[in-house]
Amino acid sequence: MQPIINAQLPEFKVQAYHKGAFKTVSNNDLSGKWAIFFFYPADFTFVCPTELEDMANKYAKFQELGVEVYSVSTDTHFVHKAWHDASETIRKINYPMLADPTGALCRAFGVLIEEDGLAYRGTFLVNPEGKIKITEIHDNGIGRNADELLRKVEAAQFVAAHPNEVCPAKWKKGDATLKPSIDLVGKI
Repeated sequence: MQPIINAQLPEFKVQAYHKGAFKTVSNNDLSGKWAIFFFYPADFTFVCPTELEDMANKYAKFQELGVEVYSVSTDTHFVHKAWHDASETIRKINYPMLADPTGALCRAFGVLIEEDGLAYRGTFLVNPEGKIKITEIHDNGIGRNADELLRKVEAAQFVAAHPNEVCPAKWKKGDATLKPSIDLVGKI
């Protein structure tokens, strides 16, 4: 397995359902911006709507941080629209829902379950230079938490703005950070 942290965002061009319209989204749209890719197995399922709703409820906070959220499944953009129209929960979503029916984007991020044609639950934060800074992949029976993702995004943005500092465990915005040096070795 190749490390994905600090890997460059792959080139892609996919269809999306966003705010009542179909549109094309590509890697070029992300240039100079923070972005989250939020992979999930399939529309019209069980855990997925709870996660997408959690992200929808925190979307304004991600936007305040200058982060665009992209949910991604192997469903088509037509299925995303149908799910949006059929579900009160999914109607809360204001972020783009990317369609990856060929699995190319899921495969590029290493979350495609080839034999099922579905994605694992994968979360990736991409910085404005197009480098992956955070990744979390887990089995499909385990839902994610948008609050924890927000904390990680704030930490990643802090470290990007303060390259000589690091964020310790459970760090939250406003908490003390560490300045790595020989003076700290064995003192923490």
